[in-house]
Amino acid sequence: MTLDVEGKCAAPGASGSDWSSLYFILGAVLMPVALPFVVFECYYRLRVKKYRNELAGKVVLITGASSGLGEALAHTFYKSGCKVILAARRVEELERVKRDLLALDASAVTYPPVVLPLDLAELKEIPDFGRNALSVYNKIDILINNGGISVRATAISSAVDVDLKVMVVNYFGSVALTKAILPSMLKQKNGHICFISSVQGKFALPYRSAYSASKHALQAFTDSLRSEIADKGVQVTCISPGYIRTQLSVNALTGSGKTYGKMDKTTASGMLPEKVADRILNAIVAQEKDVMISDIQAKLAYYVRYLCPPLYFWIISNRARKLERAEAAEHKKE
Repeated sequence: MTLDVEGKCAAPGASGSDWSSLYFILGAVLMPVALPFVVFECYYRLRVKKYRNELAGKVVLITGASSGLGEALAHTFYKSGCKVILAARRVEELERVKRDLLALDASAVTYPPVVLPLDLAELKEIPDFGRNALSVYNKIDILINNGGISVRATAISSAVDVDLKVMVVNYFGSVALTKAILPSMLKQKNGHICFISSVQGKFALPYRSAYSASKHALQAFTDSLRSEIADKGVQVTCISPGYIRTQLSVNALTGSGKTYGKMDKTTASGMLPEKVADRILNAIVAQEKDVMISDIQAKLAYYVRYLCPPLYFWIISNRARKLERAEAAEHKKE
């Protein structure tokens, strides 16, 4: 290490002109790569800002709105001036969310939220629910299929009834509601359907077989539906979040169908639901098709799964073994 004429440190054998040349070369190589991303990001931000202002007065139906991400979505769309319809099984919790919304000091013009009870497991009742929801404002502009349940069990220990329940709520319930609302959107040639899937709809994890299967199915249905109505004025978005700091794991089912009742470390350290909800709103107004909202680890897992399957299977098998050992150790303590 030497000192230059100004007393600054310089690497041995490296003059100022050498560093300038290096910076020029790096800039010449990286700029063409980075420029498109910068341009796209600017375009995206301008588009979102423009269309967020057009949300005012839109009718938004949100399922699973009694807690977690659904509650955060209710706050986000309500504060944007939307006419929100809150749907879930727990009516008392929906009323609490409604009171919280009415107590907000929102900058936009707001509309009183509407509460409608909905049990996604009762498929035969969903068409009637759809008609009731449509009768509130005579239309639904945005349907957010958010309601769902999770599971914490191995495939072999899960009763078939548990697999069935998770699939009915997470997949068939959302499909049935979509089919109840979609004809009205096609008739008015306008609307947006958003499915809240999961990164586990793109790659499966151990101890999540029923949950991952339901989200895989939802992803496939979304992709197929989007292609079928691409020219009919209705947009379809699939959101695949990673871990979110909600009660999802606490309310998850075990293999026997009982409530899991524990907060996973990964869930406890997950993303804030408010931030995820705001990103979902942006995705809807920007008419994005398929969005992963997660940390870098989940995104890497997604690409490894499809670019190098053997590596992914090795990693995921190690994860399964660690979970099995941890579970065995916990049982010993009990």
